Amino acid sequence: MISLIISESALELVPFELENHPSVVSHAKKLGKYSSDILLDNSWHFAAMKGIKNEIKRGRPDLVHFSILEATTIPLYLQNKLNLFVHTIDDKVIHFGKNVHLPKSYHRFEGVIEKLYQEKKIMAKNELLLEIKEQTFSELIDEINPSKIFGFSTGGKLSSYEKIASQISDNSCIVIGGFQKGHFSESVENKITDLYSVGNESFEGHTVTSRILYEYEKTIFM
Repeated sequence: MISLIISESALELVPFELENHPSVVSHAKKLGKYSSDILLDNSWHFAAMKGIKNEIKRGRPDLVHFSILEATTIPLYLQNKLNLFVHTIDDKVIHFGKNVHLPKSYHRFEGVIEKLYQEKKIMAKNELLLEIKEQTFSELIDEINPSKIFGFSTGGKLSSYEKIASQISDNSCIVIGGFQKGHFSESVENKITDLYSVGNESFEGHTVTSRILYEYEKTIFM
């Protein structure tokens, strides 16, 4: 079984320092929720986010949703050959149970994640579907204890999805950024044993997720 980490994901609740910003308060009122209980979203909170730390890597939960759907709707995951983790920009980790199907509708996904932040666990028929923990990327890697860690970045060694997939063995870990712009932080990049680039352009995380997992599937299913 291999692991996939969507790392430093732009998925977080509105931070304390932005809770009283007019754009956040207005959006929360429309949703009938407290500011502290909604996801930070650049589409709604652009004015509030101006100048915050790591601004370009935050407030895009929709991109994380895309990557999760790409990873959880394929044979590799459905046949329990893939462990999925979402590591967030504020050092929390969402652990996925077996055969978890998150809503394809973004608004329903948003509701599930906000509920997860409040309740810490989501269960169904006594089975754990989702759990969120306070956990750094380094701590997650120590828990998984992979044999190799493959990362994707424009700063990595130029290769192809096919060649990279041929090197992925059981107990390997794939790390893909869950943010819209920028690069892995030093603490994340230092843990990656094999850093690759798949072109001169910067591709969105869900595109990289779908292509590398498909190429890996070809090595074990075809």
